Amino acid sequence: MKNFTSVYDIDNLQEIIAKALKIKENPLENPTKGKGKTIGLVFLNSSLRTRLSSQIAAQNLGLNVLTLNAAQEAWNLEFADGTVMNSDTVEHIKDAIEVLNQYCDIIAVRCFAGMKSKEDDVNESILSQFLKHAKVPVISLESATRHPLQSLADCITITENWKENRKPKVVLTWAPHIKPIAQAVGNSFTEWMQQIDVDFIITNPEGYDLDKNFTKQTKVIHNQDEALKDADFVYVKNWSSFEDYTAMPKVEENWMLTNEKLELTNNGKVMHCLPVRRNLELSDEVMDGENSIIYQQAKNRIFSAQAVFSEILNELN
Repeated sequence: MKNFTSVYDIDNLQEIIAKALKIKENPLENPTKGKGKTIGLVFLNSSLRTRLSSQIAAQNLGLNVLTLNAAQEAWNLEFADGTVMNSDTVEHIKDAIEVLNQYCDIIAVRCFAGMKSKEDDVNESILSQFLKHAKVPVISLESATRHPLQSLADCITITENWKENRKPKVVLTWAPHIKPIAQAVGNSFTEWMQQIDVDFIITNPEGYDLDKNFTKQTKVIHNQDEALKDADFVYVKNWSSFEDYTAMPKVEENWMLTNEKLELTNNGKVMHCLPVRRNLELSDEVMDGENSIIYQQAKNRIFSAQAVFSEILNELN
């Protein structure tokens, strides 16, 4: 694995899920694998789980960890090529990346969608700069259109919670929010579910369909109750409109996940990437209930990151 930005960077998904589960049994089995190597964790946006889980995963492998909260601690960055930098930007992104090349053996970066230009976000205007200018492996800690480490953790969580000899029904359900949210988690989860043996459905209101480049042939249902019927796993997540980019079309129905709606499922396990807006996306009773595997999902972020870092180190060592 030379870079990690999507499911398509993985040769065998089942193997890396199994590797992550093995790491979970003994996270400190290879404490010197990364000895003498440095990973730079670059955050252009806020982070809790991604930052902490990545640091723990790197430390478990013996990597030196440099963490840069670039939005707060670095110079204002310029991302456009050919710009005359006579305004408030101080350093060009390609210069910053070239410096990181000098300090780091691996660069991991979080760069959210700007939510201003659909074209820029779809084309990964920031992540693409890292892939273009980095001379070391690049790992996405979430980008404009994908969140691959989260999606790997989701696959790990589903795998360890499913023991029946049939395909589980997995439903990705849209949830309400107070502001426009990017489609990265929904896009990414969809891509990864298409690569494992599940019966996968997306449900969202009219006007909120995800990019067809991600959903492809996945069934999309605009009736939440219909979609939830007999679900084994329910993944709750908000996103804004893709077609009318960043818009929030009015929704009359109540899409918040409640225990009443969970009764439609097959005792479905509830997932969410966090952070969650309680009593807006899902109710307290669901979040704190016995069907919630959300904190287990969050813990698995360590092992998804550690599995990926380990694969990258295989290329470097």
